[in-house]
Amino acid sequence: MNFKLVLRITGFTLLIEAAAMLLPLGVALLYGESPVPFLSSILIILAAACVPVFLLKPKKDFFAREGFFTVGLIWVLFGAFGALPFWFSGQFGPYVDCFFETISGFTTTGATILTEIEGLPMGLLFWRSFTHWLGGMGVLVLTAALLPFLGISSNFLIRAESPGPVKSKLMPRASQSSKVLYAIYLALTVLETLCLRLAGLNWYDAVTHAMSTAGTGGFSRMNASVGSFGNPAAEIIITVFMLLFSVNFAVYFLILTGKAKQALKSDELRFFLIMVAVSTAAIAWNIRDLYNGVGECVRYAAFQVASIVSTTGFSSANYDLWPEFSKVLLVVLTFIGACAGSTGGGIKCSRILILIRSARREVRSIIHPRAVSVVRLDGAPLPEATLHTTQCYFIINLFLVFGMAVVVGLDNFSFGTTLTAVITCISNVGPGLELVGPAGNFAAFSVLSKLVLSFLMVLGRLEMFPILVLFSRSAWRRS
Repeated sequence: MNFKLVLRITGFTLLIEAAAMLLPLGVALLYGESPVPFLSSILIILAAACVPVFLLKPKKDFFAREGFFTVGLIWVLFGAFGALPFWFSGQFGPYVDCFFETISGFTTTGATILTEIEGLPMGLLFWRSFTHWLGGMGVLVLTAALLPFLGISSNFLIRAESPGPVKSKLMPRASQSSKVLYAIYLALTVLETLCLRLAGLNWYDAVTHAMSTAGTGGFSRMNASVGSFGNPAAEIIITVFMLLFSVNFAVYFLILTGKAKQALKSDELRFFLIMVAVSTAAIAWNIRDLYNGVGECVRYAAFQVASIVSTTGFSSANYDLWPEFSKVLLVVLTFIGACAGSTGGGIKCSRILILIRSARREVRSIIHPRAVSVVRLDGAPLPEATLHTTQCYFIINLFLVFGMAVVVGLDNFSFGTTLTAVITCISNVGPGLELVGPAGNFAAFSVLSKLVLSFLMVLGRLEMFPILVLFSRSAWRRS
């Protein structure tokens, strides 16, 4: 393990975090608030980052082991240092609460420990939403775009952080792919901001909610989330963009390069759109007695389906009061999540599709034992290694959900609260049901549960393996 290089890349990424804090610092000054929480945090981060960046002179051997280890380490440290503004402000309680909130932000989960949001300083709320935007595309995607300046290959960082069972490069060089992804990401964020401004939101709300949507995180500066605005146009705009950010960004790249037909042939995209349409129709029918008219039912259903399946976690209504059918369906969507290669979380539609097709192949092999069949995605046969990894990922996910639910169950909350808290954190959704529903929060959980749930958020965001590598004895041995 090339620890010196790992530390140098980690320090370089922390410098990016310190630079990112200048933006909420400016917002705090704009609203006449104290800049001390951000200035103190920036100085501490600079002190911690400058030593490995400028004093260490490591060899440039950087392979898969270093890549996975670096990704896991950076995400943990990014949350630890990113929590400092909240802690210094004195508005967020003990450090573990600050850490939970920041990890929830960077992992784009959107779970909160705050019981009262609207009275907080605007600079802190801006940083809270900005963590979603930074974490949405991936902290390491931004780092990978800049690593060539250090003379380091970024291929293994991208491979370690990229969501989904099948990795694909948009450009020959990983750093070029990172720049293309961020350009698309930024363009969609700006477009949503302008649309929300035209819909009547002020610039602050338009920018912060666009950042939360882009990162599919769901932090809002309002206690009742998007529903506080009472603005149907804004709800429709956010619904559309939550779905747009749920789609594999490779689809947008293909469309921009004149390959729209190829993009629209994506099996995962079709599966995702059908799932959203069917779920919206089913929930709209189920809640027909709660709202006035078909249009209103469809609007509320579409918003909540888009919010959950994209793992954003915004709410326009308290769906915890909806019929059981709707709530169960939303929990199922929480498990599934968005498309691979998007900013969303969850198991990912491509994995679900692979699991369905693998199960179908097994059934066929029972009926026709001598038949040879392959599992295909987008018309191409998938390697058996991909199928094995997908099945392994699914099993680990279930094992962690039920195993960690037992630990969180020590807090003695209801089964619905405990289980959905674990599911929503590992799937990076945010709200669950009952105590952690859209009208609730995670403040009542113990320190142990908050740390466990924070750990699950990082595991879910990095899709298990980069963090599990940190617990491998062989990862700590020098090669």
